[in-house]
Amino acid sequence: METAWIKEYRFTPATAVDFTAEDMLVAECLAAAAQGDCSAYFDLGVAYSTGSHGVGCDLIEAHKWFNLAAVAGHEEAAACRCEVADEMTAREIAEAQRRAREWLSASMRKAA
Repeated sequence: METAWIKEYRFTPATAVDFTAEDMLVAECLAAAAQGDCSAYFDLGVAYSTGSHGVGCDLIEAHKWFNLAAVAGHEEAAACRCEVADEMTAREIAEAQRRAREWLSASMRKAA
């Protein structure tokens, strides 16, 4: 469940410059996700599920991004979504699904 940018920063000591770079990686993933990039969805799911790259651990957001990646055809995303869901309540899963639908609706409005 690792991506190239997760591996790249895992073993390096954190500095102020690294945090800026990490913030930029999430910002770049968000920009790519806005364009429908399923790898970016997946990378955001990894970041939120592990609390890495400048974001805190947020299983609702992780589930949302893994769900979007799975729907877009990412091969590993459905399994990761299931792993995250095992640690969530039904209410949290419902919130994650609502956020994913909201993201898709907003994306469709932009495309129209």
